[in-house]
Amino acid sequence: MAVYSMTGYASAASPALVSPKDEATTTAHGTPPKAGVTVELRSVNSRFLDLTFRMPDELRAVEPALRELLTAAFRRGKIELRLNAQRDADTALPAPQPEQLGRLAGVQDTVRAWLPQAQPLSVHEVLQWCRGSATGEKLDEAAIAATRRCIAGLVEARAREGERLVGILMERIVKLRELAQQAQPLVPQVVERQQQRFLERWQAALDTAGAGQSLSAEALRERALSEAAAYALRIDVAEELSRLGAHLDEIERLLKVGGEIGKRLDFLIQELHREANTLGSKSAALELTQISVEMKVLIEQMREQVQNIE
Repeated sequence: MAVYSMTGYASAASPALVSPKDEATTTAHGTPPKAGVTVELRSVNSRFLDLTFRMPDELRAVEPALRELLTAAFRRGKIELRLNAQRDADTALPAPQPEQLGRLAGVQDTVRAWLPQAQPLSVHEVLQWCRGSATGEKLDEAAIAATRRCIAGLVEARAREGERLVGILMERIVKLRELAQQAQPLVPQVVERQQQRFLERWQAALDTAGAGQSLSAEALRERALSEAAAYALRIDVAEELSRLGAHLDEIERLLKVGGEIGKRLDFLIQELHREANTLGSKSAALELTQISVEMKVLIEQMREQVQNIE
């Protein structure tokens, strides 16, 4: 399964379908009515699915159907749908038919019979009611068809961007593993070196205080070794490096599996950052501190990319 970015753009257009009845209704140039819509979809990252619709009021009735299509296709992302209706000079003009005018006249007579004070229909109102179906309900069908194609295009765009993000993340994983491999052989050396320094400082402090007069040499030695062992545990970062490697393994596995992995990856990035911070705070050597800083830079770069993954 692919990894999808939440960032993408797509557009599509669809002509309004013309029924046989509409084909009989010709314009002044003898051509059937023409109409169509264009749809644009823009997507950016978001914690949840956030849909925004920008369209003419005459097409608002189709919004629930478009919302359903988008909800079925996407799980996360801030998505803006922009829909525009298009007409040429001929199709912008209504084409009143005798049967339409007759029905309107009948409705007007019924209304005025019950409400004598009602005003008669104006020419503008008559033309509004007599707009051709190709520029009315057929636009709804065109909007749905164009949106379906646009969604397919956005899915492809998000998949391409997701593939690029996977490549970036895998590069960072390789570099983090290299840093961890550099740190691992340093850990026992650093621990041993720091233990020796601790024992030397301990002995110097005892000699200065003259504590050797009240305690036996063996007791002092055991106390010093115990304190040195406790100190070694505090500065040993082998466990942090092991957990960091496990988190990298899981991130790599998720990137290969694909699907809706964004939130899981975000959690693992936080865990990586925690291990790198602990490595820096516990390290008692400049070499490990430098490695910790480089790790945190790489992890921050990964975090920025993971925020775009669905």
